[in-house]
Amino acid sequence: MINRVILVGRLVRDIELRKTTSGISTTTFTLACDRRFQSRDAQGPTADFIQCVAWRQSADFLGQYARKGAVVAVDGHITTRNYEGQNGRVYVTEVTCENVRLISSSNSTQRDSYQPGNDMPMANDYHADSDDFSNTPSLDISSDDLPFY
Repeated sequence: MINRVILVGRLVRDIELRKTTSGISTTTFTLACDRRFQSRDAQGPTADFIQCVAWRQSADFLGQYARKGAVVAVDGHITTRNYEGQNGRVYVTEVTCENVRLISSSNSTQRDSYQPGNDMPMANDYHADSDDFSNTPSLDISSDDLPFY
């Protein structure tokens, strides 16, 4: 069986980072994903609003870098759960994020285009206790050293 979701959409609101009682970071957010095709009776752009949940480093990353309107890519799986609410049983379907990538920030001038040379940080690249690699020496490689040039 396969349960895999890949989404690219805009954040509907700013991220609210929370901590569990054991100190694990989590956030629940909504992505607005534009539909490629519109129904005949649609008046203007249509989008799906998809509930997502991120944990640990992904949640910390979103809380630090992502703001309302930012374009975010999510890779994860669909999770369903239910609980007893005030008006009966409530069913929830959401995407549990495994990888999160900030494609463009909400104040970016290149808002709708992904520029490969202008990568934004990725949640898996973010580590609060990581070393500073700014002093790492660069490699001196000529085109003669490359096997397929």
